[in-house]
Amino acid sequence: MRIYIADNSDKVADYVASYTIQRINDFGPTKERPFVLGLPTGSTPLKTYQRLIQAFREGRVSFKHVVTFNMDEYVGLPRDHPESYHSFMKNNLFSFIDVPQENINILNGNAPDLLAECQRFEDKIVAYGGIDLFLGGIGSDGHIAFNEPGSSLASRTRVKSLNQETIAANARFFDNDISKVPTMALTVGVGTIMDARTVVIIATGAGKAPAVAQCVEGSVSHAFPVTQLQHHRSMVLCVDEDATLDLRVKTVRYFKGLLQREHELGERQRNAKKLQAPSKL
Repeated sequence: MRIYIADNSDKVADYVASYTIQRINDFGPTKERPFVLGLPTGSTPLKTYQRLIQAFREGRVSFKHVVTFNMDEYVGLPRDHPESYHSFMKNNLFSFIDVPQENINILNGNAPDLLAECQRFEDKIVAYGGIDLFLGGIGSDGHIAFNEPGSSLASRTRVKSLNQETIAANARFFDNDISKVPTMALTVGVGTIMDARTVVIIATGAGKAPAVAQCVEGSVSHAFPVTQLQHHRSMVLCVDEDATLDLRVKTVRYFKGLLQREHELGERQRNAKKLQAPSKL
């Protein structure tokens, strides 16, 4: 696990967007060999999405050969409902970049056979060779996507009943009327996320501090599903200062020290390249 600690949520978004852009550009995707990107919804990634849109407008990145897979979708909510994740992604990212419609993959919560829809989604990820980079958020109770406490750490894309806490928390998006909140969703599993080559988790604000502390310092448990990512081969946790409030001081100092060493190494490498560059005289 690598932890990036920034001063505030804006700098976290700057880092995550820059990291995503670099990964896409370094990959050099083509139509025959696309870059596969996993994406979340919710308030956490909004600032990152704004920066990705700005980078596209400035010509710093193209999504023409990027294939996307979203984490989840409500069951039974019309696709054009303002709170569906289809609408969220369209209104906050997809309408403003050059990703082809046929490259966008979001679970269909209105499919006649939900189990078959989940298997289709898993099979399509495999057909593309797996996910290169999966972005995600973390819930205050340790959930990732709709993998709430108690979810199997080996779970795959499936139909998931939502717990009462999640339903109550989401009521604010449905006129504060809990009866309007969907009670089921389709979600990628913890195992699906673990298969990604790289996972970047974003957590900002003091409200996420307990979850961050458990994710970094707690034991791996299905009671806190995001802790499984401690075992991921390439996982980056991107947090602001407020989200580190429940971490031990030694833990924060340790990871800040690593970031400083990485910065110093990067400076030396850049300076070395400048010295090796041929003179224009």
